[in-house]
Amino acid sequence: MSNNDYTPPKVWTWDSESGGKWAGINRPIAGPTYEKTLPVGDKPIQLYSLGTPNGIKITVMLEELLALGKTDAAYDLHRIDIGKGEQFGSDFVKLNPNSKIPVILDQSKSPAQSVFESCAILFYLAEKHGALLPRDAVERTECLSWLFWQESSASFLGGGFGHFYKYAPYPMEYPINRYAMEAKRQLDVLDRHLAEREYMCASGYSIADIAIWSWYGRLALGDVYDAVEFLDTTSYSHVVRWARLIQEREAVQRGLAAAR
Repeated sequence: MSNNDYTPPKVWTWDSESGGKWAGINRPIAGPTYEKTLPVGDKPIQLYSLGTPNGIKITVMLEELLALGKTDAAYDLHRIDIGKGEQFGSDFVKLNPNSKIPVILDQSKSPAQSVFESCAILFYLAEKHGALLPRDAVERTECLSWLFWQESSASFLGGGFGHFYKYAPYPMEYPINRYAMEAKRQLDVLDRHLAEREYMCASGYSIADIAIWSWYGRLALGDVYDAVEFLDTTSYSHVVRWARLIQEREAVQRGLAAAR
């Protein structure tokens, strides 16, 4: 079937064979598909994750907290193989009804506190440890604005551009062009902003940098979707400068190594 031959049916039905690389795990329903007990270690933070951009956010954050001397940010990392559908196991779904990684379980709380959605986890950890999130109301608002910018924008980059450029079953001109345009617009937003400051926020390095770098910084450096040439990411010189600055941080390197 060509791009021009498809007519949407009156009622959509699920074709489990379509969807490219992730066809085997994508589905239109929620809830667990099988019983599985999650491993639990003895560290304060139990992290259930994988080395995706969203997963990398959390290992970087935890390593940054440990570098600041926050010993109760010690964590056990448990790999959730989303390619095998482990996010649909019964215990995982109890922690995150949305069946997405990453998820943390904070065992220092009684009862233990689960947190899902990567930016919510960043905010939770920053609040708990009093680090990487400004206390001043104006600076805090700026940081949270950029944090939520990343949360709302990444679906266009990951589920949009990344899916159709890298993972779709065959190249499709319209969606690739549509999402490449939006990815480049977002890179331009960042480039213009970073032309005037070292980090995302005037207060300095923060959870906004961690969240945005894990997607856009790594995209600019060629670590996400192999799209440096296609998107001409080197032309966003301020983004590249910022991305390299963060990549050189020791805690970031440790976070990357842990996630992988």
